[in-house]
Amino acid sequence: MNFLQVANISRTERDEQALSNVSFTQPAFHKIAVAGETGSGKSSLLKIIAGLTQPDSGNVFFEDVRIEGPAEKLIPGHKGIVYLSQQFELPNFLTVAQVLEYVNELPEEEAQALFKICHINHLMKRRTDQLSGGEKQRIALARLLITSPKLLLLDEPFSNLDMIHKSTLKSVIHDIGEHLKITCILVSHDPLDTLSWADEIIVLKEGKIVQQGSPQEVYQHPINEYVGGLFGKYNLIAPDKTSAFAALSIEQPAGKKMFIRPENLIVTEDTSASHSIRGVVKNSSFFGHDYEITVMLPENNIVIKHSEPLVKGSVVSLQLRENGVWFI
Repeated sequence: MNFLQVANISRTERDEQALSNVSFTQPAFHKIAVAGETGSGKSSLLKIIAGLTQPDSGNVFFEDVRIEGPAEKLIPGHKGIVYLSQQFELPNFLTVAQVLEYVNELPEEEAQALFKICHINHLMKRRTDQLSGGEKQRIALARLLITSPKLLLLDEPFSNLDMIHKSTLKSVIHDIGEHLKITCILVSHDPLDTLSWADEIIVLKEGKIVQQGSPQEVYQHPINEYVGGLFGKYNLIAPDKTSAFAALSIEQPAGKKMFIRPENLIVTEDTSASHSIRGVVKNSSFFGHDYEITVMLPENNIVIKHSEPLVKGSVVSLQLRENGVWFI
């Protein structure tokens, strides 16, 4: 039995192709993140899986049962699947305890354990109009989870959160999978939030899947510049600008661009070392855990990461980490 199967889903919205022949499967407890630029079809995909939006073609099967869309049933949605949208709402002027009591299907002990996982057990006597945005979001999440779903769909859960509430929510999402055994699909406008969480990442562009794989594969071996740029800084060296890299003894496929993440270039103190390239430091910017440094080479500039600042105008020698280059 397939836990979730998305088969050839297509949908047009406002005369534009929101999704085009999207297909994938998800085993139970397998964490999938969906990434892509704004308008790539991420939210549309989640709403179709939840049974809240009707696809133009294709089907979604949850535990081998086809999910019907709102054009096929009176009350949209599918039992066992819950969807937390970016525009969640809570009833006004009720206490948190009242909001949750109305939908609770769990024994008291299990409900209290859930509230602890969601970091809301200290908020029960507060009214919903006395809560921060991050607190409201965790309560909205708990209200969905208290119905004992099997699949949780999270649409941009980290949007508009400060670092403290964002960190708390990340911990909550981790514990939901770890302790409640609920399978999750997560969409984020900042795919960096997904790299340490997901088992698999699906990248959408203009409604189509352009790459699907492990976080390591998608980050280090993107299929194109679009995918590479979604997940952080990179250096992309054109085929006719790679003569400075000849010392690195890299065999470059004809016509391919050289893709290098900044952390894959390291500074060596031995400026005469073989398999190294030399450049001049252009600038150095502090980013907390490291410095982002621009190095000028004869034909182009590259960006590296280093644990300490480097003096502007100084000559540095760079080496490439093993398997640190990719061609696209």
